[in-house]
Formats: sequence, structure tokens, C-alpha cells
Amino acid sequence: MDVEGFVAKGFEPVRDAFVQNFEAGLENGAAFAAAIEGEPVINIWGGFTDRARTKPWARDTLVPVHSTTKPIAALIVAMLVEQGKLYYESPVAAVWPEFAAEGKGAVTLAQAMAHQAGVPGFSERIDTALWLDPPALSAALAKLAPLWTPGAACGYHAMTYGYIAGEMVRRVSDRSLGAILRQDICEPLGVDFWIGLPDSEHARCAEQQLPSKLPDLGHLTEAKRAAFMVPWAAPRPDAAWRRAEIPAANGHGTALAVAQLFAAYANAGRISETRVLDPEIFAELTAQRINADDLVMPFRMSWAAGVMVNNNRIYGPNTRTLAHAGRGGSFGLGDPTRGLSAGYVMNKLAPALQTDERGQRLIRALYASI
Repeated sequence: MDVEGFVAKGFEPVRDAFVQNFEAGLENGAAFAAAIEGEPVINIWGGFTDRARTKPWARDTLVPVHSTTKPIAALIVAMLVEQGKLYYESPVAAVWPEFAAEGKGAVTLAQAMAHQAGVPGFSERIDTALWLDPPALSAALAKLAPLWTPGAACGYHAMTYGYIAGEMVRRVSDRSLGAILRQDICEPLGVDFWIGLPDSEHARCAEQQLPSKLPDLGHLTEAKRAAFMVPWAAPRPDAAWRRAEIPAANGHGTALAVAQLFAAYANAGRISETRVLDPEIFAELTAQRINADDLVMPFRMSWAAGVMVNNNRIYGPNTRTLAHAGRGGSFGLGDPTRGLSAGYVMNKLAPALQTDERGQRLIRALYASI
């Protein structure tokens, strides 16, 4: 197959792994990028943007990366912590008083960003249109009773994470989380990533091919059902969904953009030569907050304030790596030992809760090339 883009000398095995994913029939269209110290060493793409396989993937094809959005949103929250507008150890209710309802008054921002707030979804039916109205959804979320004692455990807040983060930003800033990302990071640094995609960019988006089965969550509990399984757990991914700001789940970007943004996690708050976060605040953002069996995901999770800590070595051999996957298999990672960041995006979704065979093949090839 034809692979476009570039691969720096020594990283050819990554291109080979990328091709192998297509040859194995695992891809329709995809892209992969990596950077060292914020400078790209790989940016490749191939395949098709549509299910009919008539439109070739391009350099600027945009892909919804689903939960790979979460650590990108966490960077914006951390920027407001640096500005003194938010504090990780202060209660969410300090700036969002309504969130204190039903015993959530002591939940700190750090706990909420580490999936410990106890509100992973709505057990009772809601109108799915609420997901496209962040202030209204946040108001409904604030009223929820937690499904476990907040702070005592973690349970993946697949969608609700983004509304907590977005509402906290909205309460202390005159700009939305997506607007801050665009205006303060992406536009100045030339990063093609969006949370809240304007209509002018929709034509660049790849069509998604949904998986044929749901992910295996293990024994179903109320928390798992609320987060993933009920019919109202998420909105339909249409044009209105692309426009909405959902900082947990609907970031759109290229693989290179993901690698550029995760460079902040690889380089102590720097993206190339630009410092996005002060080292002290970066340390607060990336400190492990909990390492426990997750009440929603069927495995043990290690959470910092909005990003996974790679204790399970899914994202390469370094347990200090900071990473996150998105629905279907996309991922971003930042390895602070090597100054290495990477992003993988695709439009053929797998029923994976972390990376699947495709991502693992790329990660192994990447580390073998260093």
C-alpha cells in the first residue's frame, strides 16, 4: 500500500509496522506520528477516509480521537491552576457550589480529574440532547448522588469527566476550554487539534467505522452501565456532536497534532520550544493520585489529574510514561525519560478499551527504533 509522509532515519520499522496493520486487514485509514523533544521524527498516513474506500487519507485529515482528548483537556485545567484560578486540592464546589449536592461537597478538583468523584454517568434516563448542551448537562450532573464514596476509589468517567473539566473552566474564565486550547496553544503553535469543531473543518473529517461488538467490561455493575451501557450514555456522533465542546470525548485532530500536544507530557510542560506549563504545576498535574482496581474499566488503573500513568506498561516499557487511549484504539503518549511523544489515529474502530493489536505493534516498533 502507499504510505505518505516522512520517517526519520532509524525509524523505518515503525513504517513497516504501520503497513503490517493494513496488510492484516485491521485498518481502513490511519495515521501515526512521533516527536522527540517536540520535533517530529515520524508523520505518516495511508488508506481511506471513507468506508467506501474512495477518498484517500490526506496530511490534514481530521479524526475524532474520543478519550485521547482527556489529557489534552487536562493541560488546559492545569494552565488555570498555574494562573491561580483553580486549585487541585480545593473542592470542585468552591467554584461550582451546585456540585456539592448529594454528599459531593468534599470532592477535590484533583479527585474529579482522577475519576474518583463517583459520578461516571447517569443511571436514570436523560435526554441525549443534554450532552450537546454542556451547561445543561453539567447542571444535571451536579445533582447526582455518587455511586461510591468519592475519593475512596476510581471509576472511569468516560463522558462526565469532560463536563466537570469544562464547567470548572467556564466558572473561572471568560473563555471555554476549547477556546483556550485553540487560542493559547493550537493556533500559536500550528497544532491542528480542536475541541469543538467549526463547520468549516467538517469536510476534512474521516468517516468512522464502528466496531461490530461492545468492549468487554467484565461483570456489569451500576457504575459500568451508567458509564457505557445505557442507551443515553453518550450522544450520537453527528455534525452537532462535532460542534459541541465535549472535553472527554470529541477532540478532533491529526496524529501529528496528538503527538505535538502529548509532547507537553514528554517534556515537563514544553511543546517544542514553548513552555505551556510551569514545572511545578506540571508536577502537580502528573503526580499519581490513585492506583487501584477501577470500578468501571475491567483492570487496575493509575491516574494522575487527567492522564494515565503507565504502570501497566501498555504504552511502552517506561512506567513514568503518561498516556491515554480513545474509543476504538487511538492513543497519545508522552515518555518523559526519552522526551518522546506519539499519536495514533484511525477510522476503523476496534472494541478495545486500551490500545489494540495495531497500537501495540506501533509502540513496539517505535521503542525498538530508539
